[in-house]
Amino acid sequence: MELDLDESSLAIGRIERALSRIEKALANPPKQPPPASAAPEADQSALRAEVAAVIGELDRLIAEADRG
Repeated sequence: MELDLDESSLAIGRIERALSRIEKALANPPKQPPPASAAPEADQSALRAEVAAVIGELDRLIAEADRG
């Protein structure tokens, strides 16, 4: 099976956007500590979701390349 370049390009674009969001979130932490609430946990969850999305896209690209 041949590696579909259009799908791969789209996946790479999604990875780049997710990495950019992760980088911005890490570079721009909240200016003041929020009150004791779920905000830090929500931020952590959002970052974890972004990282999981990047890993998922990379896994898919690797699997596709192995087949191609």
